[in-house]
Amino acid sequence: MNIPANHPRRQSLLIREKIVDGFRNGIVVAQGLIAHGRGEAFDYIIGEVTPPPTYEAITAAAAALIIARKPVISVNGNTVVLAGKEIVKLSSIVEAKIEVNLFHRIPDREVKIRDYLMKCGANNVLGVGDDASAAIPELMSERRRVSPHGILAADVVLVPLEDGDRTEALIKMGKIVIAIDLNPFSRTSRNATITIVDNVVRAIPILIDTVLKLKHRTRGDLEDIIKKYNNKEVLGKVVEYIYSRLREESKLNLFFEKSPNK
Repeated sequence: MNIPANHPRRQSLLIREKIVDGFRNGIVVAQGLIAHGRGEAFDYIIGEVTPPPTYEAITAAAAALIIARKPVISVNGNTVVLAGKEIVKLSSIVEAKIEVNLFHRIPDREVKIRDYLMKCGANNVLGVGDDASAAIPELMSERRRVSPHGILAADVVLVPLEDGDRTEALIKMGKIVIAIDLNPFSRTSRNATITIVDNVVRAIPILIDTVLKLKHRTRGDLEDIIKKYNNKEVLGKVVEYIYSRLREESKLNLFFEKSPNK
């Protein structure tokens, strides 16, 4: 699609095209298009920028990934087509495994996601085919199927998508769950250990930069960052940020309505 360089919605449209291409190539399912649209709506609400309170969550997430013994980055089709290269780069920096975990699990789709990540530079991708031989307790969807060498054994799991059931189940298993979710009201956001309320295309690069800045800090410093972090408080700050932004937008609209030059 030829999107003009000066189009005011260029970045959003380019992201949308990536999702559509992923659908055409069998990486994204039709339901993923709907999920992206929902996320895009929330991105509009937050102003298509990283909310200031989210940086607190990103700092805590970076600290958790650095000190993790067995970190795993869980991916689905949407995540891969939007931030595949960045995910591979992050996994390399924090020595995290990458695992495919899908609600709509189709063998051919699993392979396509793995191959896409390989093209992005990944050396190994878990959760494909027979490798997803373990199960998350109390989870009935296809997301229950995980690799015994990946998510099942992980102490920290990065979940860059909305997935409330699995987040709850992983927390019950005693794992630290880092979620990236544009919806601060979702069960994923509310149940995760650390919630990054942001678009994955912005969040992952910022997370990479933050990891690089913190990587040489002592373990004690990193543990202190995590200990002081309060996810409920940060989510509350994000909601306050959204509320404040909407109030400003409301005032602006009222101004235009009253303008004599309308």
